[in-house]
Amino acid sequence: MAGEEESPAIGIDLGTTYSCVAVWQRDRVEIITNEQGNRMTPSYVAFTDNERLIGDAAKNQVARNSTNSVFALTYTTSVYDMICVLTA
Repeated sequence: MAGEEESPAIGIDLGTTYSCVAVWQRDRVEIITNEQGNRMTPSYVAFTDNERLIGDAAKNQVARNSTNSVFALTYTTSVYDMICVLTA
């Protein structure tokens, strides 16, 4: 209808190596930057005794904390398969 503003649409690309988030609003796409100002974030997650690390922070510590780091996951045919990959 005339005068109504559409809600923005959000797209998330969860890639095996990098991930990215974009929003469509006002007839254009805007890529959302991460805390470091980058438009793409490494698809890494890691856990330590004190914190949860995501993206660049997780990737930067993977050599010294590989047991508690998750990366290079691919989507399988079902959520059950993905859960098995994460817990195996």
